[in-house]
Amino acid sequence: MSDSNSSAKPWAGRFNAPTDAFVEAFTASVDFDRRLYRYDIRGSIAHASMLARQGILTEAEHDAIVAGLERVRARIDAGEFDWSIRLEDVHMNIESALTADIGDAGKKLHTGRSRNDQVATDVRLWLRDEIDTIRAEIVRLQTALLDLAEREADTILPGFTHLQVAQPITFGHHMLAWFEMLERDRERLVDCRRRMNVMPLGAAALAGTTYPIDRHYTAERLGFDRPAENSLDAVSDRDFAIEFTADAAILMMHLSRFSEELILWSSAQFGFVELSDSFCTGSSIMPQKKNPDVPELVRGKSGRIFGHLMGLLTLMKSQPLAYNKDNQEDKEPLFDTVDNLKGSLKVYADMMAHVTCNRDRMRAAAKQGFSTATDLADYLVRRGIPFRDAHEIVGKAVALGVREGRDLAELTLAELRRFSDAIDEDVFAVLTLEGSVAARDHIGGTAPAQVRAAIERGRRRLNGAHES
Repeated sequence: MSDSNSSAKPWAGRFNAPTDAFVEAFTASVDFDRRLYRYDIRGSIAHASMLARQGILTEAEHDAIVAGLERVRARIDAGEFDWSIRLEDVHMNIESALTADIGDAGKKLHTGRSRNDQVATDVRLWLRDEIDTIRAEIVRLQTALLDLAEREADTILPGFTHLQVAQPITFGHHMLAWFEMLERDRERLVDCRRRMNVMPLGAAALAGTTYPIDRHYTAERLGFDRPAENSLDAVSDRDFAIEFTADAAILMMHLSRFSEELILWSSAQFGFVELSDSFCTGSSIMPQKKNPDVPELVRGKSGRIFGHLMGLLTLMKSQPLAYNKDNQEDKEPLFDTVDNLKGSLKVYADMMAHVTCNRDRMRAAAKQGFSTATDLADYLVRRGIPFRDAHEIVGKAVALGVREGRDLAELTLAELRRFSDAIDEDVFAVLTLEGSVAARDHIGGTAPAQVRAAIERGRRRLNGAHES
């Protein structure tokens, strides 16, 4: 073909007219998939090594290809590479630059593969590394939570249900709840990584190839557990991207809930915690304001990632096998999910290391709302009163406290005995906040001793995470 735009395309032989300029720009993906270049080059080097090992390339061709790819990578790293929309994507840009550098040997690199299996491999290689980075950020946030829980293991905080004061707990215990949620998030990503660590390369366009390739060798070179079993599935599967985004959505849901609490707790109405100035902003009109922008933005970003999950599910739901151009739309939501998840985790790990607690405000809040009412009911049960009867007795005592504007611990023994003569002087030991939290002295309980034991177990789990 004489048209320079068309002749630049490796697939142009079958076509008799150049691609429309708007269509060319509309269908190109190089503006966003260029971030895969390191993985594309890594996959190409492994593929070339396999081709040489199988006698499909000569050693000289192999050496020229590998050296040429390294030079292309160096140019991209240095910001000296000219990306072309005419070449559509990261794969064709790199292959074209390689061929311009080393000549006909560059044209042989694509033997035994297709862009279909190439991109599926690149994305898996990229996402595998990103998952490792994300897991490390989760561990860093978990470590900050353990450190904070250790500092505040004895700090009393009101526990809530329905956002109403329920029972006293320790702040350290509350931080450990977030630790456990993040631990499940980390485990989900470990599981996702294991399932996605299967190599599509060698599936070619959809049916495999007639060349005598060794897919096990290439998989080993690239750190995959094994090659994909079915060529159709290998090129069309995007389950791994959906699974990762679902895991990311759950993690962001957890961070959003955490954000909601920090926003409430740092407000003047609660005043439980103070966030470092480094993670807050002021108002352009109200000089007194200190806005918790970081948790608010993370709360907002959760919706963005939920949207990416629904977008990927919708993208895939009607596609017949095997590869379709629709799949080009998988990358931008996946890239954005990774970027925002990493950013949210990083800022949270940094922020939680500098949270300070207002212990007096927490304690005062825990004394409101009759938070030791359940402890009084348990006390009566230990005195032989059936729980339902004890529940009614305590309810009447609470009603008196409401009328009098006094907490249960502020009622006199005589006033309490009006509701049950099973109540003695020792009742006041269980009506104190310290007595209430200390009584929950079992694994998973809020007693300070149990909090410290859970922190030690948590640190051992994180040590195992570093080793895995």
